[in-house]
Amino acid sequence: MDLEAPTKARTKASTAAGTQRTPKHVAIDSRANLALLALVTLAMVLQLFAWPFLLRHWGAQALWLAVPLVVLAPTHWGLIHEAIHGQLLPRRRLNESVGRVLAITFLLPFDAVRFGHLMHHRFTREPYDRPDVHDGSSHRARARVHYYARLLGGLYAAELVLPLLAFLPVTRTRQVVARAIGSEGPAGMNVQRLFVGFAGDPARRSRIRRDWLLSLVLHVVAFYLYGAWWPTLAMTMYLRGVWLSLADNLPHYDVPLDEPERARNFRAPRIWQAVLMNHHLHQLHHRHPTLPWTALPTLPREIAASTATVGDAAYFRTALRQFRRFGKVR
Repeated sequence: MDLEAPTKARTKASTAAGTQRTPKHVAIDSRANLALLALVTLAMVLQLFAWPFLLRHWGAQALWLAVPLVVLAPTHWGLIHEAIHGQLLPRRRLNESVGRVLAITFLLPFDAVRFGHLMHHRFTREPYDRPDVHDGSSHRARARVHYYARLLGGLYAAELVLPLLAFLPVTRTRQVVARAIGSEGPAGMNVQRLFVGFAGDPARRSRIRRDWLLSLVLHVVAFYLYGAWWPTLAMTMYLRGVWLSLADNLPHYDVPLDEPERARNFRAPRIWQAVLMNHHLHQLHHRHPTLPWTALPTLPREIAASTATVGDAAYFRTALRQFRRFGKVR
């Protein structure tokens, strides 16, 4: 099943409208990816194994190490994201294996996250994919609380428990997924069918169970090593989850359905662009999903055209604006 096919079709349509054509082949920048992989690997070794010993030796002074660990959360996710699109490493099997290991250390179910992300590309801002819009199916106050909870780490928390569905009987899993996704909108029935089909796939369920158990064992060991300092690990994981939740919603927040690719680009300081892995150029990523992250800034004409619709919006400032507005149907 080629979930990126509709996105490629939209890319061709954009080309016909006068935008830049996606290059047929752009080589993966293995040097940049390996450098970030080394940095994230070092951070994960520090967070899971080395930090508890430093805390016992240095005391509260070692708490400052939480800062780089939290700051590198989007880089960790960015590497998983590149693996999802087959752009992390040139060899396909190695690309997937490394992406899976990265997901395990982030407590994310790689198969489910990959499927969900590719579905997001295919059905961007469809009813199931608009957390910032109140559709009237529930009380507005309840929907608002759900939205803010999602921003404040709720998305990450949901992904932590998502693998538990793979332990339920298949019939029950399909029922839960069908109810959660819904069938609203013109593509609603197709979206629901694809998610339910994924949820019942035996091979994927098996991999999700295996990866979740590996993640669980890894983090149980880590919490044991922290001993009395275990709240430090819990808080760091939470803050990384908040960053992930905010960044996931940001590029599509309050975006009208007639806006190109139903996503936006933002301005980010140069020093942050590698940390974000150019996630601030999200509209370009939706338009050219087969391009590596390092190639997105090489499309200056499209950057100028796509940012014109939102002005000179700053990435971090707009991230905070997500808390101001909720529920307007666009």
